[in-house]
Amino acid sequence: MNVCYVYLHAVKSLTKQMKASGVIPDTFVLNMIIKAYAKCLEVDEAVRVFREMGLYGCEANAYSYSYLVKGLCGKGRNGQGLGFYKEMKGKGLVPSGSTYMILICSLGMERRFEEAIGVVFDMLGDSMSPDLLTYRTVLEGLCREGMVDKAFELLEEWRKKDGFMSEKNYKSLLNGLHFVSRQ
Repeated sequence: MNVCYVYLHAVKSLTKQMKASGVIPDTFVLNMIIKAYAKCLEVDEAVRVFREMGLYGCEANAYSYSYLVKGLCGKGRNGQGLGFYKEMKGKGLVPSGSTYMILICSLGMERRFEEAIGVVFDMLGDSMSPDLLTYRTVLEGLCREGMVDKAFELLEEWRKKDGFMSEKNYKSLLNGLHFVSRQ
């Protein structure tokens, strides 16, 4: 049995016990439920629980949104994931680094480069640094779509904005762009 389903079963069992005892779930418990559904890619159930948070007097937080974004992107529902991301940012909540990276890579793999680039800038604006794979997904994707100059310009701009980008990572990205642009 898959580990996520064991986790999901445990969370469902806890929820049933809480209901039977008359305990009203708080944001922490509801986030556990959302996370369990999202990890198992049962995203419709995760969204349902998210939408019901207000019924319990709870307000969604950065974790609530991050679990949804990751689950939706994992299920290939990147547009919906991007929608929850924008809602989250609109409320002034900051996603985790892994949420940013999953969303950026998902959008990049779907060739939604403008949106992916916008999310990279948001990430940098929140003083977080994308990893090498995240940068590479966007930059090399742009090259494959014939936007080589834009990829090189973005790399230089991101290098200036990303105070955490090492020289090694920069050179690796630059070499990758040179290689991909020649193909």
